[in-house]
Amino acid sequence: MSGEGAPEFEVPDASELTVAIVAGSWHVQVMDGLIAGATATLEKSGASFDLIRVPGAFELPVVAAKCVQRYDAVVALGVIIRGGTPHFDYVCNAATDGLTRVALDSGRPVGFGLLTCDTEQQALDRAGLPDSVESKGEEAALAALQTAIVLRAI
Repeated sequence: MSGEGAPEFEVPDASELTVAIVAGSWHVQVMDGLIAGATATLEKSGASFDLIRVPGAFELPVVAAKCVQRYDAVVALGVIIRGGTPHFDYVCNAATDGLTRVALDSGRPVGFGLLTCDTEQQALDRAGLPDSVESKGEEAALAALQTAIVLRAI
């Protein structure tokens, strides 16, 4: 599983931070788990946050770009499951490159919670559901918070 070797971080006090969760709409069960993990982490940190829904993963970067103008950090959540066409590769690359560009251009953290999986089961295993092995929504929120705190300290 890809989560092996992951660092363990405490949820920081982020009560001075504002965060946007930007979440896709495809694969409802997986998205519900990702959002729940991110939301629980942000609530525990004390950060104030808003949930903003977008149609799919391709739309994450443009909405994240708008959000970094108003929020201290963004948590981008989505899921793309490989199909039988190269569409998967194009959307994965566009969304990943776009979110990276948003973070670098703005100097604001973008927690990367975009699942790019070969199968629906792989996505479910990472969604933070009761039977999941990992919670990528939680991890993305924690990464955004930790990075925002580091950036404030520099």
